[in-house]
Amino acid sequence: MKKAIVSVINDLSTDQRVHKVCTTLGKLGYEVTLVGRKQRTSLLLADRTYNTKRMFLLFEKGPFFYAEFQFRLFLYLLFHKADVLVANDLDTLWPNFKISKLKSAHLVYDSHELFCEVPELQNNLRKKNIWKGIERKIFPKLKHVFTVNDSIAKIYSEEYKVDVKVVRNIPLLSNQAEIESSSKEQLGIPENKKIIVLQGAGINIDRGAEEAVEAMQHVENAILLIIGSGDVMEVLKKMVADLQLDNKVKFVGKVPFQKLVQYTRHADLGLTLDKDTNINYKYSLPNKLFDYIHAGVPVLSSGLIEIKKIINEYSIGDCITSHDHKHIADKINEILLDENKLQLWKKNTKIASEKLNWEIEEEELIKVYSKFL
Repeated sequence: MKKAIVSVINDLSTDQRVHKVCTTLGKLGYEVTLVGRKQRTSLLLADRTYNTKRMFLLFEKGPFFYAEFQFRLFLYLLFHKADVLVANDLDTLWPNFKISKLKSAHLVYDSHELFCEVPELQNNLRKKNIWKGIERKIFPKLKHVFTVNDSIAKIYSEEYKVDVKVVRNIPLLSNQAEIESSSKEQLGIPENKKIIVLQGAGINIDRGAEEAVEAMQHVENAILLIIGSGDVMEVLKKMVADLQLDNKVKFVGKVPFQKLVQYTRHADLGLTLDKDTNINYKYSLPNKLFDYIHAGVPVLSSGLIEIKKIINEYSIGDCITSHDHKHIADKINEILLDENKLQLWKKNTKIASEKLNWEIEEEELIKVYSKFL
């Protein structure tokens, strides 16, 4: 049996893209090991059909964390056999590239975003130049590259003259039927109010979360559920307290995917409000968009290129034209008061999910990984 080691820098618990890739590899006949890290706040991992390894590091952030992770991952890959190495994002690429050369293993790179354009690097030119230097040195030498949408694939292909294939991070169609349902009462959600949901593992700056909270001042008979984690969570909690919105905004925190779906299914409207403040966000295609679609939830989005294309093609929601919180509130009220439109959009999400699902998306992966068997 061929062995595949898949590397990612996160703690494995909420990364559905990497989980789906590992499952696809297992289905093809690979013995799969997924390697990541374990944090002090990491959730327990549910049973998986493949092996997992979470490394506990001395450092959890900053340059020492990245240096320690690179070194530990390099050692792990050095002392474990693999026929195929899969690097997820630039922060795992260097150890995988070096080991692939040492051991003559096949290397596949899966870039989930324009890594060097993330907001965290825009204000630190030194850090950005380090990561960009790694990318420029390795990327042109790669033979098998995937990314998450057409816009990012085009940018990478034009810059590095490499064929970049697109595999979007879309849920399994079969997943929804397998996940049990919980009532609003069981989840602690009000029965008599419309439910708006904003979810994500990266609810960070410039994701529109602050404006969503502010908008709730002007939205009646509805509650906003913020599900997930990110670097603005404490800011959001303070805003809710200062604006006295405790009865309109509820923080659920980070939950396993199966639990997340149970909340999302009850939503009347899903928000994805990322701002066009950098190239990475401009061309993003957030996972939550597809989570909303598969849960049967209409979408209110910012007008980012890739998101707007999906919303318009399948008629599953609407877009805001500015991030003014009053404008967002007006849009939310307009949508929630139009029951006929909500039901039409909800019906269209079912049509969309039958065309936008992992069972179709993984075919591109299967073509590549089958070559190595």
